[in-house]
Amino acid sequence: MIKLNQTSLDKLTELFTLAGYTLRNEKGNFKSGSCMVAEGKLIVLNKFSTVETRVTFLIEAIRKIDVDVTLLDDRRKTFLKEVLAFKLNEETEKQEAQVEQEVQDVNISGEHEEAGH
Repeated sequence: MIKLNQTSLDKLTELFTLAGYTLRNEKGNFKSGSCMVAEGKLIVLNKFSTVETRVTFLIEAIRKIDVDVTLLDDRRKTFLKEVLAFKLNEETEKQEAQVEQEVQDVNISGEHEEAGH
């Protein structure tokens, strides 16, 4: 089971890095605490969001990208499987819905206040 803590955040950050994404912790005015710019492989996390919010966002986001599992060792493959199987509780499902809407907004517009980051 995945815990919404700093250790999970660190492991998720590793997975995104291996998938070619850049993660930045910045000040921001995000609805969900984070934003994902699909074309640039950039994820900006609001540094003022809780660890739980950032982990929840990254869990949802990693489900939307292709991770080359051939680049992962057995430990990371196991963690990725746990993440993909993780069921969010009702409270985090609300956060997930907000994240989903923000990801859709970014994908539709093709941009997201990058100058403000």
